[in-house]
Amino acid sequence: MADVKVRFAPSPTGFMHIGNTRTALLNWLWAKKLGGRFMLRIDDTDLLRSKTEYEDAIREALVWLGLNWDEEARQTARIDRHNQVKEELLAAGRIYPCYETPEELEFMRKRLMAKGLPPIYDRSALKLSAEDIARYQAEGRRPHYRFKLLPGEIVWEDMVRGTCRYEAENLSDPIVIREDGSFLYHLPSVIDDVDFAITHIVRGEDHVTNTAAQIQMFTALGGKVPVFAHLPLLTGREGKLSKRLGSLGVRELRADGVEAMAICAYLAKLGTSEAIEPYYNLQALADSLDFAKIGRAQPKFSEEELLHFNTRYVRSLPYAAVRERINVDESFWEAVKGNLHSVDDIKIWETICRQEIEPQIEDAVLTDAAAELLPPEPWDLTTWNNWIERLKSQTDKKGRALFHPIRLALTAQDNGPELQQLLPLIGRDKAYRRLKGQKS
Repeated sequence: MADVKVRFAPSPTGFMHIGNTRTALLNWLWAKKLGGRFMLRIDDTDLLRSKTEYEDAIREALVWLGLNWDEEARQTARIDRHNQVKEELLAAGRIYPCYETPEELEFMRKRLMAKGLPPIYDRSALKLSAEDIARYQAEGRRPHYRFKLLPGEIVWEDMVRGTCRYEAENLSDPIVIREDGSFLYHLPSVIDDVDFAITHIVRGEDHVTNTAAQIQMFTALGGKVPVFAHLPLLTGREGKLSKRLGSLGVRELRADGVEAMAICAYLAKLGTSEAIEPYYNLQALADSLDFAKIGRAQPKFSEEELLHFNTRYVRSLPYAAVRERINVDESFWEAVKGNLHSVDDIKIWETICRQEIEPQIEDAVLTDAAAELLPPEPWDLTTWNNWIERLKSQTDKKGRALFHPIRLALTAQDNGPELQQLLPLIGRDKAYRRLKGQKS
């Protein structure tokens, strides 16, 4: 299915939150699974709120996650094409000008709702006479434009929601062009999807009603209607995730040491019937993707749950997956990874084992005796047991009274990897001096 093509079309009006990230990920995985192409399309038609810093952050997040794109486009670079289609649709009667002010539209909406009727635009603009239009223009009014929906049932098979049905008569003709001539989301998105031959659209369920109208736009343009998958929206502490509410994003998670693949695995399985398990490459994760396993309920994103999963993920990582990022050998990694929360935490134990630390002496008599009983090198994993058994017999210490003072002296930490693993990494010289209370 090499003709499969998906797009991630963010608006650079804020930093990419975790909900956007999930949408980008599932689009990318779908293309990867089917051997298709992934397009990044910057939907920057909101000129007032679009910023370069947001766009740069989106790109940086995608690259760090491994979601590289095969093709790129920018909506503002295609304004001439959008205006061309606008003129064609005007000539065909599928777009029409409207002169109501926002206040008038709001009054109409409230009046309909007060009568128990759906707030659907009544198409009164289509009944305006030339004199009406001239009067509005003389008042300085500039028209906005709506797309005219044709009557009938709009049906599609959604990869997540199943069969979706809408009666066009129950929908308002969507506004597609503002009074200042700028385009809203709906029409440019369809024009670009047609021109770039997008075959599948994976996005949030808040677009379901938009899809009903956009299907008629695809048909009006003579384009092939893509296959849709509408994802239940993630929720967070504040409810629906929103970049304007400052929801957690990739930047913050990366700064906290969360692994890119941990984020991808977590988001790909969140809200599905499958367990959230570690995956070590995106291809394997893509092969496992099945939209039929995505539930209809809104899944709750939990930062705490993700951090716990990241810890589990880091502790399961094979050395080959981190070798280029750390300065220790495989034996060191295997010895300490069970106590890491992030890969960068390896630096803590690298310092403890290889650099100078200030030992903490809790029982000087015990640690002095331990220093004198240290066997000569070379040391291996049997060294600890042999040494500690001699120390037990000489001091009659056991349990915490034995092990805690030794750990504090050797590592200056209350907890950590098994001392059996750490002792050979520290080495006899450092171990001796630390047990004697000397900085080493």
